[in-house]
Amino acid sequence: MKYPYILAAFASEYWAMEESKLLAIVGLLTMQAEGVKFTAEEIEARISPQTAAAVARREGAVAIVPLRGVISPRASIVPNSSTSGGTTAETFAAQIDQMADDASVKAIIVDADTPGGNVLGVDEASAAIAAVKGKKPIIVQVNGNLASAGYWVGCSADEIVMTPSSQAGAIGVRTAYDDLTAAMAKEGIAREIIAAGKFKGEGLLGPLSDDTRAYMQSRIDDYYGMFVDRVAAGRGVAASKVRDGFGQGRMLGAAAAVREGMADRIATMRETLARFGAGPDAPRGGAPERNRRAQALALI
Repeated sequence: MKYPYILAAFASEYWAMEESKLLAIVGLLTMQAEGVKFTAEEIEARISPQTAAAVARREGAVAIVPLRGVISPRASIVPNSSTSGGTTAETFAAQIDQMADDASVKAIIVDADTPGGNVLGVDEASAAIAAVKGKKPIIVQVNGNLASAGYWVGCSADEIVMTPSSQAGAIGVRTAYDDLTAAMAKEGIAREIIAAGKFKGEGLLGPLSDDTRAYMQSRIDDYYGMFVDRVAAGRGVAASKVRDGFGQGRMLGAAAAVREGMADRIATMRETLARFGAGPDAPRGGAPERNRRAQALALI
């Protein structure tokens, strides 16, 4: 395999992502490292299929903000960045802030279909949603998957609404370590790490030491604790309920997620928009007071 250290660097990031999607990305990177070439469309189909209208838009007084594809902190660090199939946590949080400050926006709906992604910036994006609560309704509408980092972001909303066939969960954080010494030896490479600082060169070559493994586990535990605390605060439950339930790292279907307290109701985007007096089923013309009442009662 060519350039195994590139794959190792990717895998060693801290991920809050649905497992099968993460493995699909690693598999794609492996094939690319071995010289297989893919078009942008093939990459998109394998990793994060682009769904229609994945851009922020308005339906009357309702703002719709997409949370689609793999979540990255800023510029995408996964290979579907050129297809615009993912979401950067920083941009998403900025869009939420903008809609929260826009007096013409009476409600915000997050249009979500994501396998999760990198943990960096995710808690900040969730905090941006939490800051809207009490100012105007903010709803997460799941149209597919609300997995891992996606659920981390969405759990702070007033409501999580799921379509009948959608799923949510995968609450957890993971990383990986690849011992590259055998692969490098096969390539005829013998590398020696020279560093200053007690732990500066740890985890770069060879088997993990007990100290390094414990440190990596502590970082995972820190991120997982942050994830759990945000979910507990957003869903109004004890942290122990999140740790001992809420799928425990698995995805749950819509009905099970509602029963578990991970989501609030089952409905389509069209139905959710109608609750706020927007979309194709909203009253048309001559009913501004009726629309205002719909918005006021939408969370009851």
